[in-house]
Amino acid sequence: MVSISGSKKLKRQMAPQFWGIGRKDKRFVITVKPGPHKKNHSVPTAVFLRDMLKIVTSLREAKTSIYSGKVKIDGVVRKSLHHAIGLMDVVELENVKDVYRLVPTGGKLLKPIKINDSEKSKKLVGVISKTTISSGKTQIGFHDGRSIITDDKLNVGDTCLIEIPEVKILEIIKLEAGCQGLVTRGINAGEIGKIESLEEGTFILPKRVVLALEDRKIEIPADIIMPIGKEGPIIQLK
Repeated sequence: MVSISGSKKLKRQMAPQFWGIGRKDKRFVITVKPGPHKKNHSVPTAVFLRDMLKIVTSLREAKTSIYSGKVKIDGVVRKSLHHAIGLMDVVELENVKDVYRLVPTGGKLLKPIKINDSEKSKKLVGVISKTTISSGKTQIGFHDGRSIITDDKLNVGDTCLIEIPEVKILEIIKLEAGCQGLVTRGINAGEIGKIESLEEGTFILPKRVVLALEDRKIEIPADIIMPIGKEGPIIQLK
């Protein structure tokens, strides 16, 4: 019988480059299972420990650490080798003083950075869906699979600073001209600049953002921009 969750392994040659795995090792590597992040935009927990952080040297050591509950993602213990870790996720490891947040940087989709202990309960999440439910209230869906029912005025493309593991909105950052934006994907991933204007989408072109970087201006799709603050990032991103 075929597993409804799909294959648990992936050919190394097909793995995303930001995983940092060797290409001429064993033929297969474990992959992510369906979860909070898209498959091509996340990294499995075991690969994160072994190949990105390099705090374990083998899959066996990664299994021991994960199955014994030594890995917390966004404040929740995860015991799956295949759990997807993605954009803005916060990772804590037992007996390791460093806390990590995954952010885009230098054209790479995801890279772990060390953050202050005081920020491990804070996370930026992008609004990707907005639905009116039967009670007349609004349900907001975030990029990491979370959702919340709220009376706050939010639109798709806005960003919320939330408290984790509870989904409590601490601050709202609107996608609008004048605020700082982070490029989350593409060759400019990790670049931070000022949003100068928003261009409405057409039948052919998606909604776009004109972003002013230090030495140039770029026009990119709005769905790969995350507003992160008025004057600068409201949490640590570098």
